[in-house]
Amino acid sequence: MVKKVVGLEEARRRLEGEWRPSPRVEEVGIWEAAGRVLAEEARCGVDLPPFDRALYDGYAVKAEDTFGAEEAAPVPLERLGEVEAGEWPSVGVRKGGCVRVATGAPLPPGADAVVMKEHAVEEGRTVRIYRPVSPGENVWRRGAERRRGETLLLPGVVLSSREVGALSAAGVGRVKVYARPRVGVMATGDELEEPGRRLGRGKVFNSNGPMLCAAVASCGCQPVWLGVARDRPGELVRKIRRGLSEGEALLVSGGSSEGERDLVPSAVAGMGRLLFHGLALKPGKPTFFALVGNKPVFGLPGYPLSALLVFHLLVEPYLRRMSGLPGPPTLSLRARLLEGTEKARGREELIPVRLRLEGGELRAEVVRRGSGAITSLLEADGYLRVPREKERLAEGEEVEVFLFGG
Repeated sequence: MVKKVVGLEEARRRLEGEWRPSPRVEEVGIWEAAGRVLAEEARCGVDLPPFDRALYDGYAVKAEDTFGAEEAAPVPLERLGEVEAGEWPSVGVRKGGCVRVATGAPLPPGADAVVMKEHAVEEGRTVRIYRPVSPGENVWRRGAERRRGETLLLPGVVLSSREVGALSAAGVGRVKVYARPRVGVMATGDELEEPGRRLGRGKVFNSNGPMLCAAVASCGCQPVWLGVARDRPGELVRKIRRGLSEGEALLVSGGSSEGERDLVPSAVAGMGRLLFHGLALKPGKPTFFALVGNKPVFGLPGYPLSALLVFHLLVEPYLRRMSGLPGPPTLSLRARLLEGTEKARGREELIPVRLRLEGGELRAEVVRRGSGAITSLLEADGYLRVPREKERLAEGEEVEVFLFGG
C-alpha cells in the first residue's frame, strides 16, 4: 500500500474537511458533576443567601440602640430570646431588646445589625453592649451574592469543587453536561508484555496502552482499553471492530510503519477510508488517519515518544472537542540553544529540550534520545518545532520552546 505522506497542517485540514466532532449532552446529578463540562447556562434556584443571616455569633439588635456604647459606658439591652443556625426566629427585636444569634442564623424581624459576641457581656437577661454597630453591620443580606434566576455559570466551564459547591448552594441538583465519549485504545505487537508481569526475552513492556489511556482521560473522554493485538490479521480486525462498536473513536499504536508485520493500515482501509498514511514529521512518520463509517481511527507510532507527541499535536484537540473541553493550551517561551543541531530537509522535526537559566538568560539543551525513549520526556521541559525547510539550528540561536503540560 502506497503511503500518502502529508505535513502536519495538511493532516489537520483533512481531518477538518472529513470529520467534525461534536459533543453530546447528558444530565447528571450534582454528586457526579465534578470534572464534567457544563453544557448550558446554570441559574440560581434561590436567592443567595436565601435570607438575612448573621455573619458571627453575637446579638441581633436595632443598630440605633447601640449608638454611644463604649468600654466605659456600655449600653444595656434586654435579651428576648435566641436563634440557632437552621432555626427560624420565633421572636423579633424591639427597641431596647436583642436576640442571641449563632453564625449563619436567620436575622430576627426588627433587627438590622449584629453585635459580635466579644463586644458584649451577658448577665442574666441583660446584655451589655461595649461597641456600637451601624445598620447592616455583620449581616449577610438576602440575595447579596446572586438573585434567584441570575446566571451562576456559563457553558464550557469545567466543574471543579468550587463550581459544584456554588451550584449546590444555589439549589441546583442536576446539571446538563457534555457526555464523556468512549474512546477505544489498543496496542499492537508480539513483543509487548503487560507492566507488572515478568519480562521475557525479546519482550518490552506495553507503555503505550496505559500512557494513551491516561492521555485520553485528560481530554475528558472515557478510555476503553482493548488490549494488545498480536501481529495476526484476524486478531487485528476483531479488536478494531470491537473498538469501533464500543467507542466513538479508536486509537491504535504500532503496526503502521514499513515492516512486513505492519498490518494495521491495511486492515483499517479494508473497513473504511484511509485519509492519509504518513506524516512528514519526526518523530511520527508512521501516523495514519481513517474513517470507518463516521468514526475516526487514529493510527499512532509504536515508539512511546513518537506516539505521545503525535497524540498531543494531532489527536488531543479533536478529543477535547468531542468532550466539550476548550482546546489545549499552547504555552511557549523563547530561549537560546546551548549547542547546534542538524536535521534532514523535507519533514518537520520535534526535538525535546530541557531548560536552564545561565547568566540571567534562558537556555535550551537538546535531550538526545531516540523515538522509543519515553524517559526523555521526563527530562525535558518542552520541545522545539523545526520547520520542514530548515536543516540546522545554530548554537546560540533563539528558539521557541513549547512547554509540556503548560
